[in-house]
Amino acid sequence: MAKRDYYDVLGVSKGASPDEIKKGFRKKAKELHPDRNSDNPNAEAEFKEANEAYDILKDPDRKAAYDRYGHAAFENGTGGPRGPQGFGGGQGQGDFASAFSDVFEDLFGDFMGGQRGGGGRQRAARGSDLRYNLRIDLDQAYRGLQKTISVPGSVPCTACEGTGAEGGAEPVVCPTCSGMGKVRAQQGFFTIEKTCPTCSGVGQIIKNPCPVCRGAGREEKTRSLSVNIPAGVETGTRIRLAGEGDAGMRGGPSGDLYIFIEVQEHAIFQRDGLDLFCRVPVSMSSAALGGDVEVPTIDGGRSRVKIPSGSQSGRQMRLRGKGMPALRGAGTGDMFIELAVETPVNLTSRQRELLKEFEAESQDNQPETSKFFKTVKNFWDGMKS
Repeated sequence: MAKRDYYDVLGVSKGASPDEIKKGFRKKAKELHPDRNSDNPNAEAEFKEANEAYDILKDPDRKAAYDRYGHAAFENGTGGPRGPQGFGGGQGQGDFASAFSDVFEDLFGDFMGGQRGGGGRQRAARGSDLRYNLRIDLDQAYRGLQKTISVPGSVPCTACEGTGAEGGAEPVVCPTCSGMGKVRAQQGFFTIEKTCPTCSGVGQIIKNPCPVCRGAGREEKTRSLSVNIPAGVETGTRIRLAGEGDAGMRGGPSGDLYIFIEVQEHAIFQRDGLDLFCRVPVSMSSAALGGDVEVPTIDGGRSRVKIPSGSQSGRQMRLRGKGMPALRGAGTGDMFIELAVETPVNLTSRQRELLKEFEAESQDNQPETSKFFKTVKNFWDGMKS
């Protein structure tokens, strides 16, 4: 079977530039790789054909020979002319690995680990994120506040301006990997790519490390930060301060600072979302006769609440708009007043006498008591029968 034209195999024109030839091969290699075409029985043969074409056309001498003599330039024993430097027919393992390594990063770069910048070099390491736990009062959560906090962590070294080199000098290109941040080693059929052991993948080295930070480009320091705590925060609210975490290594970007809010319990109010609850004790006589009670509100004011006559313990009354503000949104919760009827203690003789008289006169206006004892009587009668 006659061989196809190498330019047609790669999908490029005969006058294509080296970059165009390389791009054509990369595209074909991705399309035809056997691992991606398990259902195509011809994929492996077509992949090898594309590799053979690229191995010839990527080399200027071989390309010139092919352009002049065609496939005959690389045939043995056919009487055809041989290409420059004694090129023989067939492709060895070394030729295949050399061509395949040019697209190795495109096919498998995501599995080589780490973020990479231009030319495969790893970007400078980003600093770590930091966490700060901040405890505030409920009234502070209601109003919001500006809080100054002290955060220990890493900051760019002032002596070397974060470069890690003495005197702020710029790092130099790593001689081992030539700034690529990676090295290649031939292992049989494949070319294995590894992180450069000299520069740890950065692509640069420091000849004279800074004596203050010892080449790290950062130092430990406690910083004071002013933090705006918005109104309406609650326990578990997280506030992110971008770039306020640990400084990166040798000029790398800083991490972020996360502030976690904890709102302390209040002596008067209990919070449930946007609503507040306040348990207010009232006297037995006020609950029976009705009246008014003055209650505090979270904004520091006071509200007078009317107690209906005959109120029982646990009865709730709502004060609209007296709860907590919504975080970064419109609206305010409500405040609920829960009555707790208080039974008098340490009674005087006269008080006891009055309560007994009151009890004797109250048989017909205690519906819950009457209902309860009637239910109990029915239960006992049922047990006897």
